Amino acid sequence: MANQELSEQEIVRRKSLEALRERGIEPYPAPEYPVTGHSAEIKANFVDDQEPKREVAVAGRIMSRRIMGKASFLELQDSEGRIQVYVSRDDICPGEDKDFYNVVFKKLLDIGDFIGVEGYVFRTQMGEISVHARKITVLGKSLRPLPIVKMKDGKAYDAFTDPEQRYRQRYVDLVVNPGVRDIFIKRTKMFNSMREYFNSFGYLEVDTPILQSIPGGAAARPFITHHNALDIPLYLRIANELYLKRLIVGGFEGVYEFSRNFRNEGMDRTHNPEFTCMEIYVPYKDYNWMMRFTENMLEKIALDVNGTTKVKVGDNEIDFKAPYKRVTMTEAIKEKTGFDITGKSEEELRAFCKEAGIETDPSMGKGKLIDEIFGEKCEGTYIQPTFITDYPIEMSPLTKRHRENPELTERFELMVNGKELCNAYSELNDPIDQYGRFVDQMRLADKGDDEAMIIDGDFIRALEYGMPPTSGMGIGMDRLAMLLTGQTTIQEVLLFPQMRPEVKVSKENQEDNADKKEAE
Repeated sequence: MANQELSEQEIVRRKSLEALRERGIEPYPAPEYPVTGHSAEIKANFVDDQEPKREVAVAGRIMSRRIMGKASFLELQDSEGRIQVYVSRDDICPGEDKDFYNVVFKKLLDIGDFIGVEGYVFRTQMGEISVHARKITVLGKSLRPLPIVKMKDGKAYDAFTDPEQRYRQRYVDLVVNPGVRDIFIKRTKMFNSMREYFNSFGYLEVDTPILQSIPGGAAARPFITHHNALDIPLYLRIANELYLKRLIVGGFEGVYEFSRNFRNEGMDRTHNPEFTCMEIYVPYKDYNWMMRFTENMLEKIALDVNGTTKVKVGDNEIDFKAPYKRVTMTEAIKEKTGFDITGKSEEELRAFCKEAGIETDPSMGKGKLIDEIFGEKCEGTYIQPTFITDYPIEMSPLTKRHRENPELTERFELMVNGKELCNAYSELNDPIDQYGRFVDQMRLADKGDDEAMIIDGDFIRALEYGMPPTSGMGIGMDRLAMLLTGQTTIQEVLLFPQMRPEVKVSKENQEDNADKKEAE
């Protein structure tokens, strides 16, 4: 990077880098640094008047410092938080040579640099638990200044709060906004809790292909790529359902997978083209069992992550304590719109959509039209966890017909805070019925529905070998993370959400553009 593209601070830091090397100090050393303590743990275990005092080696970033002649204070940030470090010139430079303190520490180190500190733990006269440094080791030089928040007259300046900057430079966001780290710690706790729940039943975690010759298991538009060696198109998976059900055919007692899925669709506050979904399939169960299994699982996870079943999301307080309310799809639409979808033809459904101001297009069959009615008029009204059950057969090509009404299916979706969180079925295990449903989907594709499912001949073949009665459930892990951390946008719970490519504009182009504007 040419010097004219660097800020003044970046130029100074590069000069400091060279000055460190001139003094024989490697700014990016290779040897392991022997960390023996972390900020939160040191504070939690501190005992006043303990003798001998606890010796520690801590490492982290310099986040602030106050240089006062022969003594200084700095704030060190590690993975657990921050701890104060007291630095005395004569302690870290016990001999005649004070160059390390006077030049290296005071002039060549900057906020954002990584250092290691060896010393003992004590409490200052102001009552703050701190580390008294005996030795400081340079571990990593920062060449860009951090956006440190400054306070003046009660107002914050230079805060790193712009969403696009935060998502694009998550590494900076994590350093300067401590609350962001907590979101992702909770996200990991959520995954661990769910795994514990499944493993307690003896279910097996598995991996299935991401690159697939036929995108199946959901109604969605896939991403397409090309395999050069085989010279065939391949699709990034939109769901892992059909592979997991093949494993039930193979005889597993229960299987689950945390899968990275990809859908070539829009992006908004609750959708990212790459997302994480968990799907689980258990033989000899039905959707009624799966509802009980799901509500008990979510209650456990909420307690493990937050210590309570209640979470605050925006203005809503949501309670994950089981059991949850159950409402059929037909009841929900009738309650919210006064329209009974029972027995209605495609033309009647389309006419109602037009009357209700719901946008449709000619490619939509009965299932899509019902889905649009529910989405527009009902979905957003369910704030507390609610199971919407018994979907019309046109909406559910992979679901077993309802045991009491063959026009419906044994399916539920769990609605929370106005959005779908879970989707589950009594799985369709009749290969002849399944083939007919696939054919119906292909007819929708012929009408222009680019989300219709493709016939998966190998999956039909697997069902023909026989699959036991099975219940399956999928849950959007990113949406669950949003709920459990009180976030209203999916980007806040993804470490690196999808962004448009960053456009770099050179200084010369900026000057050219400025000249053109001036000429105009």
